[in-house]
Amino acid sequence: MYNPQLNAQGELIHLLTTEGLPKRILTQILDQAAQYVDNGELLNNKWQDLAGTSVFNLFFENSTRTRTTFELAAKRLSGDVSSLNIQASSTAKGETLLDTIHNLEAMGANLFVVRHSESGAAHLIARHVKKGIAVVNAGDGRHAHPTQALLDMFTIRHFKGDFTKLRVAIVGDVLHSRVARSQIHALSTLGCPEIRVIAPKTLLPTGIEQLGVHVYHDMAEGLKDVDVIAMLRLQNERMAGAFLPSTQEFFKYYGLTPEKLVLAKSDAIVMHPGPMNRGVEIDSAVADGPQAVILPQVTFGIAIRMAVLAIVARNQKANK
Repeated sequence: MYNPQLNAQGELIHLLTTEGLPKRILTQILDQAAQYVDNGELLNNKWQDLAGTSVFNLFFENSTRTRTTFELAAKRLSGDVSSLNIQASSTAKGETLLDTIHNLEAMGANLFVVRHSESGAAHLIARHVKKGIAVVNAGDGRHAHPTQALLDMFTIRHFKGDFTKLRVAIVGDVLHSRVARSQIHALSTLGCPEIRVIAPKTLLPTGIEQLGVHVYHDMAEGLKDVDVIAMLRLQNERMAGAFLPSTQEFFKYYGLTPEKLVLAKSDAIVMHPGPMNRGVEIDSAVADGPQAVILPQVTFGIAIRMAVLAIVARNQKANK
């Protein structure tokens, strides 16, 4: 089946979604990121993977963590990085997205990192860029956030090892979460035997079971004996209507507290994509506790984004 992320040789040339990516590609990214982490000086060393490569960060949606880690990743790889100020850019003056892309191509762009509020924006750009230019999706609408899912997979592998022996629970606002979809596809491909989603009915997409997950509406049942708890941020900015009675009500039933955490395995790890809403999705005692791996996730995010940028840039150069 045709996959726009791969070239004729089956190599990664764009990263748009984890859906449909073969296990060997996911493993290649994780292994390359591990090389950067295992070096021991991730935040101090410089590599030459992107030397002579012009990287444009196009964030049409607000972001701090993702944008910063992509910038750091490209700079660690010696790339020439430009971050477009969208509010002051031509798109704010009426220029189309593709016109902006083509103008940046004329400036010598080699790689676009794109975050956009519209689902499919990164796919649209990937279909229209010149041959040899890579596109990396940094989050599009409710659709996908592949590098977040990959850094989550890296975190799980780092702390837990073999995916084929794990029980993973994804908790919270699944309906509006591009992270959850990307996590589910990646976990399935990597062989995770049991993926649970825990949420109120109003925050679950219709037909989520078709992705092979087990649905729970009760935290006590859903967290029982899990190895990994992946909390989700409550996506208030994407909600139009009354999905919840109140954030206090949500925390009461679906917020992760020390009392609920003990239902999982004693060595379970707790993840969160950030930014955290303390007292809404997660209690501070858990977020700052020994089972939380939220800060390592951020560091691993730099390594994963380095790996993705290095791989797609190398394959695109060979693809010209």
